[in-house]
Amino acid sequence: MRVSLRHGRWAVLAAVGVLALAGCGSSGSSKGSTASGSGGTSAAGSSSSAASGAKSWSKEPAMTIDPGKKYTMVLHTSQGDITIAMDAAKAPHAVNSFNFLAAQHFFDGSYCHRLSTSAGLQMLQCGDPTAGATPKATDGQNGPGYQFQDENLTGATYPAGTVAMANAGPNTNGSQFFLVFGDSQLQPAYTPFGTITDGMGVLAHVASGGISDPGQDGTGRPTIPVELKSVSVTAS
Repeated sequence: MRVSLRHGRWAVLAAVGVLALAGCGSSGSSKGSTASGSGGTSAAGSSSSAASGAKSWSKEPAMTIDPGKKYTMVLHTSQGDITIAMDAAKAPHAVNSFNFLAAQHFFDGSYCHRLSTSAGLQMLQCGDPTAGATPKATDGQNGPGYQFQDENLTGATYPAGTVAMANAGPNTNGSQFFLVFGDSQLQPAYTPFGTITDGMGVLAHVASGGISDPGQDGTGRPTIPVELKSVSVTAS
């Protein structure tokens, strides 16, 4: 089964062996915080969408992280905190992007828009800044305006606890990511940039509630809503 980003940009195909992640809506198409070392001037061309209020930038933020340091990201969700140890050495562009976006409060108030509980793909997908409490057709199509390169793909696997980038094809990473809560059969096509160190129980709880109005691929909004109240990134 394959996964690809919706409308070719942020959709995700759920497939065993070949899975491309992005947005997945209930229609069935694949569809306050602090951060260290980043600020509003790190990326050029900042703008906001009048329709969604989401910020966007014309290019990837300048590299401000130190790949030699350890970075921790905490997702402060409505169902509890999820703590992620980020791999800045192997995925510096991904870590730098999350560091920047967290400082911009980019994710605050958005909802995780896609849950998969199949044997070949057990994950929760988040990161569309326009995904709100009420599902809509455009959920899973949106990002920060810029894209960045794939990283850390050689020999990549996706066991439970993996955090990786959703994409619409090679080198199309934006802000959408997925949290793996059960071993998933994916080809090495999604940049793994972190490991969950605390909060797997949150994902198990969300998965236990099932999927509301599953789409044709069996994925969709989690019945138990997950709001990203804020996201923080710290370095040590």
